[in-house]
Amino acid sequence: MNSRDINNRQDIYTLVSTFYDKVKKDELIGPIFLGTIPDEQWEGHLQKLTDFWQTNLFFIRKYKGNPMRVHKEVDQKFEHSIYQEHFDRWLSLWYTTVDDLFEGSKANDAKERARNIASLLLIKIFQSKPKPIDQ
Repeated sequence: MNSRDINNRQDIYTLVSTFYDKVKKDELIGPIFLGTIPDEQWEGHLQKLTDFWQTNLFFIRKYKGNPMRVHKEVDQKFEHSIYQEHFDRWLSLWYTTVDDLFEGSKANDAKERARNIASLLLIKIFQSKPKPIDQ
């Protein structure tokens, strides 16, 4: 474990890029990310996610986007196959990456906010799934 906290944008970029290196290799969630983000768009995606976490951890308004809409669209693209297990894996990889790289109050905030965001996204995705037709 590292003995320093997340202090700036470069730290967030290091966290995000290290995390997504793990995500891309993961057998459960890797195919979702790799099937959604073309190779040439990864760096832009990492910058956007760095903006997102900079906004969430340091309250610097950098992020512009609609994560709810994007995640619902991804679930639709993958035929409504994203469930709790995918979010659990995402969180597990996030927690491990944070703990491997940082420790301190911002690192703890990054884990807590990720848990809250994952819970909210999962609920919104579930609510937008097609409803079964009553027989």
